[in-house]
Amino acid sequence: MTVKKAIIAFSQSEKIKTGLIWASQTLELFMGLSRADRQGAESVIRTFIQMISHEIRISRNLAKDDSWDDVEKHMDMALVMADSQMLQESGFHLTRALSQVTGIAQRSLTVLKEEGLL
Repeated sequence: MTVKKAIIAFSQSEKIKTGLIWASQTLELFMGLSRADRQGAESVIRTFIQMISHEIRISRNLAKDDSWDDVEKHMDMALVMADSQMLQESGFHLTRALSQVTGIAQRSLTVLKEEGLL
């Protein structure tokens, strides 16, 4: 991984990790809502997942790194679950995506440390 790609991957992964954590926490809140409130919350959470997915596609295109493909697959599954009225099942895929992004961040951080940039 080049230094430029490591910088891009690290900065994007930190942003995406934050979004994934927020999405997961929002799903936990969703479970406590009344039926009447869930419909609007589902729409907001789906939109949030789509926004994170967009950032993942940007990261893959900027860094030219296939590692982002696995993250995108998990996000696609999270959206499928949300669109299938099984929003709570999206949490599993968000967690898997978070794990993948954490791995990307760790690899990029290692490169940056080896180059003496951090």
